[in-house]
Amino acid sequence: MIAIEIPGRPTMRIEHVLLDFNGTIAVDGTVPGQTAALIRQLAESVHVAVLTADTYGTARAQCAELGVEVVTFPREGAAAFKQDFARQLAGGIACLGNGFNDIGMFEHADLPIAVLDAEGMCAALIPHALIVARSMDEGLQLLLRPDRIKATLRS
Repeated sequence: MIAIEIPGRPTMRIEHVLLDFNGTIAVDGTVPGQTAALIRQLAESVHVAVLTADTYGTARAQCAELGVEVVTFPREGAAAFKQDFARQLAGGIACLGNGFNDIGMFEHADLPIAVLDAEGMCAALIPHALIVARSMDEGLQLLLRPDRIKATLRS
């Protein structure tokens, strides 16, 4: 579990981290080495699930050594699947994504983080995020070093 203490707010207790695959943790279907190392580190303290339609067919192989759950779904209905997956989890949820189909998932998360990286970010996602990160690695580092979140979210 990750406890995030933010002045003026109740402590967030994150037990699950949901990650979009393509465009968020993967570029052209490949997870960069530094991102993989950060995900492995995160998976030591919380349940991490990678949610993907697996556009490139690489998700399972790319995530095999990361200590995460890989959940694939049909390309049609991705938004509904991600939203339902988040809704069924018990405990605090952080999620990171970059796409339109992440909006429903963001609405059920305690800490939704929009990621702007090499494949871009859907502008419609921004109003549903608590934080916008310049890259996946920076988004993951926020969870690994939660004191960085204090200044951003203090009331």
